[in-house]
Amino acid sequence: MTDENSHIPEPLDRIQQNVLAKGERRLLNWICPRLPMWVTPDRLTGFGVFGAFVILVGYALSGLSFHWMWLSIAGYVFQWFGDSLDGSIARWRKIERPRFGYFIDHSVDGLVILLIMAGMGMSPYVRMDAALFATAGYLLLSIHAYLAARVLGEFKLSYLNFGPTELRFVLIGLTLAMMVLGPDAGRTDARTSGFDWFVGAAAVVLNTLFIWQTLVTARRLDRIERPN
Repeated sequence: MTDENSHIPEPLDRIQQNVLAKGERRLLNWICPRLPMWVTPDRLTGFGVFGAFVILVGYALSGLSFHWMWLSIAGYVFQWFGDSLDGSIARWRKIERPRFGYFIDHSVDGLVILLIMAGMGMSPYVRMDAALFATAGYLLLSIHAYLAARVLGEFKLSYLNFGPTELRFVLIGLTLAMMVLGPDAGRTDARTSGFDWFVGAAAVVLNTLFIWQTLVTARRLDRIERPN
């Protein structure tokens, strides 16, 4: 998931307004000097991807028992740890590789969200089409952030005061609700549960945000480059 620790080759105006940003930064700054030297940025990135696979496995096995979703919750913690600290530890030790880090970080982000939402779609709680619709919205917003970084020099790291850490908390809360309420909660027909409606609504919000942000950015660029 895109985080405040992402790197790009050129200086950018980083726009980050998510609720937990300041507290998370203080926590990461406390952790960095306490990590042993063998914990490298590349290993942290790999650990974050491992966390995403753990999430997928927990969801995929939840049809056998809802207790498997505790594995998914642990996976979210692993994924946060790796994804949030890989860039932080590189900067702390002054071993940044801006182009390599930017490319790998955002390539991994796409894979991670696919693993998480595909795992959710494999569970008996959320339909795969709803999960993939939400995945498409997240990836479209990511594409917008990367394009805006190129054409405006601004890297937007949060939307509606939500960033990747807030999203993880929402997904953990959704997972706990699945465990407590069961797969039939809010079911409106044989194929659609309340969790499908929740994920589908989130997908609509994400895709609408992409369309809105695209229009806003296009208008800004038009004003900047319109011939006199």
